[in-house]
Amino acid sequence: MNRAATVYSDKRTRGVITPEGISLPFTVASRGARVGALMLDLLFVQIALVVIFLLLLWAFTGVFSFADGDTLEDAGGPVELIVVTWILISFSARYGYFLFFELGPRGATPGKRLLGIRVASRNGAQLSAEAVVARNLIRDIELFLPLAFIQIAPSGEVGSASVAGMIWFVIFMLIPFLNKNALRAGDIIAGTWVVEAPRTKLEDTLSTQGAASGTSWLTGAKYEFGEDELSVYGERELQTLERVLRENNQAALESVHAAICRKIGWEPGGGDERAFLEAFYAQLRAKLEGGMRFGKRKKDKFS
Repeated sequence: MNRAATVYSDKRTRGVITPEGISLPFTVASRGARVGALMLDLLFVQIALVVIFLLLLWAFTGVFSFADGDTLEDAGGPVELIVVTWILISFSARYGYFLFFELGPRGATPGKRLLGIRVASRNGAQLSAEAVVARNLIRDIELFLPLAFIQIAPSGEVGSASVAGMIWFVIFMLIPFLNKNALRAGDIIAGTWVVEAPRTKLEDTLSTQGAASGTSWLTGAKYEFGEDELSVYGERELQTLERVLRENNQAALESVHAAICRKIGWEPGGGDERAFLEAFYAQLRAKLEGGMRFGKRKKDKFS
């Protein structure tokens, strides 16, 4: 299977050439933005945990009655139950928060969204659940475990482990500074990177009014595609094509136009790329939506 190629345009701009020959432009997120997003996310998690703990405390003190003069410390059972419940919730929140948001359609936690960045696959494909899980599990090794050693170092119970924890922490924190794409260890293993995703107001659906007829407003050429020609792509490729049309980058339009023409056996020509792609997009979307109404779903070109 062909791998995607990455073109290094400048310091942070990348052009990913997929196996289909489609050029997808990305801007790698700055290291400062990534650190800021992580700090915000950890702050949000911590605030949520404090609120949950206070709610648990309020709920359990309402359920369990105490004798006159007893304090909360005297009621060992209820307090232990609160602490155990809170620890379980804390553990779940630490993993669930990042997984829930990064597995969503935006591929970004609230912290990342506030700073205009998101997680993406380095080969230009759709972000997979396996990649998101992998990059977040590695965060334990990169960040939380060495920080835990450093935190308990003052107690003297772990001996020289605090020094090892500090070295461990520094090594992993240096990794993003040793590669051009600012990848941390989790990104390297999962095949992901963090890119800029400016918050722009877009239409709910891409307007293709008049495109479904296949007639070019520029040249008057009529583009109509048969069942076999539309079957070369599925939902994932449709989403990529929609993104290219929204961005309206001429180089990307020409690249995608040429790639689709190769797939369906058409002569590419030139000068009318956008009309061709709008017609292909509108007719492919109508075909896929019609198939879903009858229980048929084509997720990608391999389905």
